[in-house]
Amino acid sequence: MLDTNYRKSLDFYVNILGLNIIAENYRAERDSYKTDLALGDNYIIELFSFPNPPQRPTRPEATGLRHLAFEVDDIDASVAELDHKEIKHEDIRIDGYTSKRFVFFQDPDGLPIELYEK
Repeated sequence: MLDTNYRKSLDFYVNILGLNIIAENYRAERDSYKTDLALGDNYIIELFSFPNPPQRPTRPEATGLRHLAFEVDDIDASVAELDHKEIKHEDIRIDGYTSKRFVFFQDPDGLPIELYEK
């Protein structure tokens, strides 16, 4: 069973990835949170919590929503920041189509996140 923790995930997206909380709402009837997060002035993602959520595939190549991807200016600096924050990640790879570099890591719930160099 997936060990999910809303506060740990929220901390990751805010303090590790640098997203800002726009609104955080607790929905008592669903015993869950819905939090809107943004990077700068742009709306990015909604973070939900649910008691006993079903597992979903975590591999980037899985069917359905594959992963979140963020464009970065410097992949080496971004990977150094992940290392500094002790976030495990894959080795940097090169996209065979665009020749751009990218790296994958996971959020606290095991969902894949990609950093893709401009």
